Amino acid sequence: MRRSQVLCWSVVLGMAGILLGFQAAEGPDKDLRPNGKGVGTLQHPPMPEQSVGLPKAGPGGGPKSTDNGINYHGGPLMTSQTHIYYIWYGNWAGNTASTILSTLAQNIGASPYYRINTTYTNGAGVPVSTDVVYNGSTAVTNNTDGTYRYGKSLSDGQIRQIVLDAISGPFPQDDNGVYFVLTSADVTASSGFCTQYCGWHTYSTMSVGGTSKVIKYAFIGNPDRCPSACAAQTTSPNGNVGADAMASIIAHELEEAATDPQLNAWYDRRGYENADKCAWTFGSTLPAANGSLYNMTLGGLNFLIQRNWVNAGGGYCALSY
Repeated sequence: MRRSQVLCWSVVLGMAGILLGFQAAEGPDKDLRPNGKGVGTLQHPPMPEQSVGLPKAGPGGGPKSTDNGINYHGGPLMTSQTHIYYIWYGNWAGNTASTILSTLAQNIGASPYYRINTTYTNGAGVPVSTDVVYNGSTAVTNNTDGTYRYGKSLSDGQIRQIVLDAISGPFPQDDNGVYFVLTSADVTASSGFCTQYCGWHTYSTMSVGGTSKVIKYAFIGNPDRCPSACAAQTTSPNGNVGADAMASIIAHELEEAATDPQLNAWYDRRGYENADKCAWTFGSTLPAANGSLYNMTLGGLNFLIQRNWVNAGGGYCALSY
């Protein structure tokens, strides 16, 4: 099967595939709780529902079921204006990624695609906001000898520190923000980039100047490092395979950060968040002039973006709502 055909995956991986970063929930809630690291790569796509064999959510104290294949577990959602911040790490000189990914951030909030997230509400019935604003970017300064500040293999703790450095410096400490650490192709993440995940999101309480806030952030690796694992096609709509593939991963992590920012809101019995349920599926596509495929246009640029789960009508993967 050619990756450029962008076909939906239906491979049964066996139980080893579940070891991609989920932890068991406690108490009568039998849904697995996610840790934000998603469901793998193109080589290890989501496990089909029937192959998992997990118990359904328990009665009394368990999650609120919507009968749409995903459950609410009581945590907060991003129901007010959401702010996107980019933190560029590594060597991005001369790379068109800055234009491609800023265009995505500036236009995704108002799109029919992002409106899928309005099907998710908090305990008071307030939906996720579609008001998404790109609040700019910053680059991590290299050491005086030209080496990268935290090296070329980042631990999860170092990624958190990169975010803390940014909110202690050029960026505000914004609890309505999602901070994306974007790494160049010569940088990896030691907890499993290219093998267990292509990106992830999480949260942490961070203190700046004596003020503590819950900060949402994400890691997005550059698929140019491992295109067979994290890039859906070898020719891309904007002529930059790494950046175009990053756009799809950013969209995936953003919608999960909006509907499950503290990993205790919306997910299913397997620990799949909304975008996980549709990971690496793209729906109907169109051919671009260079022979690549795309499924939406944002800000005048074409993108191939993974679908998201609609929490309505029984639940289904879609590109718009």
